[in-house]
Amino acid sequence: MSSSSVPQPGVDRMVPFPGHPLVVGVVEDQDPLVVRTAVSLASALGVRVYFAFVDTSRFTVAEHDDGTVDHTALDPDSVDDSWEQVDADLRRHLAEALREEPLDWEFRYLAGRPDRALTHLARAVDASAIVVGTRAPGGGRHMRELLEGSVAAHLAHHQHRAVVTVPLAVVDWKELRAPW
Repeated sequence: MSSSSVPQPGVDRMVPFPGHPLVVGVVEDQDPLVVRTAVSLASALGVRVYFAFVDTSRFTVAEHDDGTVDHTALDPDSVDDSWEQVDADLRRHLAEALREEPLDWEFRYLAGRPDRALTHLARAVDASAIVVGTRAPGGGRHMRELLEGSVAAHLAHHQHRAVVTVPLAVVDWKELRAPW
């Protein structure tokens, strides 16, 4: 399929920031900077926030108009309900972190590829932007990002909404070995 047959970003497809919510990708043990940045932006815009966790160990069975999904384990023979504990833990963590914030927010537990799941949610709620953090260094994550690509990069190349990337670590310019 040629890129000309795929709808391209443009002024006519732009979703204005005022009056349209933000979608925020969250992960377990995430640096609070991502949530704080999203809250600051949402407060400045006066909009609702949809926090979303995407479980890559599960896949989406059905997508609903409100951005929720039905999902199941990748292995159909396994009985894996650990996702329910992750869901509860993330909801509790967000509720604690946002306790003193006058913010309208919801949480969604999604499944599958993070870029696709966040895009589906953004479409469903007519979000103006998607906020994600970079991967923190360590644990072989840099190599994984190098091989798979970052969620932010996939979002920026495969949907038309603005992508706000919150840096969680920086590399000294002197350490770069690129010719530019």
